[in-house]
Amino acid sequence: MVVVLDSVSADCTREGLLAAASSYITTQTTGQLNGLKMADNFTYQENNKVTDIKRGVLSQALKIDLNRSTADTTACASYTMLISAGGSKPYVLATQIRHNGNNTDSIAMIDTIAATTGSLFFNATLTLQYIRKEDWGMIDAAQRVDRDTLKKVGDAYLDMWTDGGAADSIPWGTDCERVEGSRLTKPCGASLPRGGSAQSNSMRRYVIDETIGSVDVLCAFNSLGNMPDSHEIRLEGGKVKYVHTITV
Repeated sequence: MVVVLDSVSADCTREGLLAAASSYITTQTTGQLNGLKMADNFTYQENNKVTDIKRGVLSQALKIDLNRSTADTTACASYTMLISAGGSKPYVLATQIRHNGNNTDSIAMIDTIAATTGSLFFNATLTLQYIRKEDWGMIDAAQRVDRDTLKKVGDAYLDMWTDGGAADSIPWGTDCERVEGSRLTKPCGASLPRGGSAQSNSMRRYVIDETIGSVDVLCAFNSLGNMPDSHEIRLEGGKVKYVHTITV
């Protein structure tokens, strides 16, 4: 069973969303779940399956080498990337957190893609090395693109495997970088798929942050097999600057 919560219009604050994301990071650092404020209808989902939170990666204490969060005040959700490269079992985690209505005091869903040794192109040390060099500061207001544009770019990226024209619809930046686990591609608009698969990438869940110019999409990567996946894209000045892929 997979739970996908629909986006709802909500007056969430950025501060509230990032505070909830911070509590998640603390929980992942300690492995202690009692500090997490869960709503009555709380759901924990890991690698596209509803899971007992006590059996998931969140119950393991991880040494966090890098964390970064974005906030979606429209969907009342956040996205957090965590990299744990130095522990006994390395992880790269992509997590969306969702709330009921506009209440960021409690968490309705934690939805995690948890990549570790054996995952596609996995190497947490190299991922950390690449991503540490990136700038994910806020985009100047005049250089931002709107929510619909960010979603269209995220969808177009995931559509490249089934739609031969999708790659050419994406506004690639000349200096963009694509990180897929241990693989770094520059510019990120090189070596792209142009259709060929009959299976669309499904179960798409979005966190869109216009102030950061980012869209994260958790999905089932069906075009190459039923693989839990996160694709995160950042646009600067309307052009793609970074792409991150985490695939189990």
